[in-house]
Amino acid sequence: MCMAADCRDRFPGVFGPARALWTGWVGDNAGMNDVQLEIAATAARMVVEEGLNFGPAKQRALRQLGLPGRTALPSNDEVEAQVRDYIAIFCAETQPQELRALREHALLWMERLAEFRPHLGGAVWQGWATRLSDIDLALFCDDPKSAEIALINQNLRFEVQSQTGLHGQPVDVLSLHSFCRALGEDIGVHLRIYDLQDLRGALAPDAQGRAPRGDVRAVQARLNADAGECAHEKPL
Repeated sequence: MCMAADCRDRFPGVFGPARALWTGWVGDNAGMNDVQLEIAATAARMVVEEGLNFGPAKQRALRQLGLPGRTALPSNDEVEAQVRDYIAIFCAETQPQELRALREHALLWMERLAEFRPHLGGAVWQGWATRLSDIDLALFCDDPKSAEIALINQNLRFEVQSQTGLHGQPVDVLSLHSFCRALGEDIGVHLRIYDLQDLRGALAPDAQGRAPRGDVRAVQARLNADAGECAHEKPL
């Protein structure tokens, strides 16, 4: 158990009001100065409670804390560490079920779009997603327009925008809403369109040595592992 979760178990009565006062847990982020830790912690709360992405959350945290625009920001990895600690303290009873619902819903879309070699990334893949998180799928297509045509043929409404892709180049992102029965609400689904040749580089480990995304089998394996952990934790 992480130190944050242990603290929650030892002092359960203090953590309701403390959500709004969350200023971070040093943990593995000892390399940050106090200001960066406060930015990371404030941004993490916004990521979990409001569903913001890391970049906008860090910028909003700067404004909320009244810091200059040129203040050195924490890295995404440092914000993610604070997100995980925040979830461990404040969302431990609900987040695992929400994550499972999102992964199962992601699998439905991956099976629906199987011809485009879908790979799940982002918060849902990495394991810190909540019900406010979107599903982020990378599609690797022989023809970049084929996925868009497939959605049109299925009478699905979507928006097209351009975002920075794997290699720093702009890629099309097809965004739509999809009703998730397990959560009882619409979930954002974002389809990042890549050429097939981009697939190999897309699976290179990140700075922490983790797989940045996974295919259908990998996602199912994580669901099976989560189910095994839940079964193991049930009292006899």
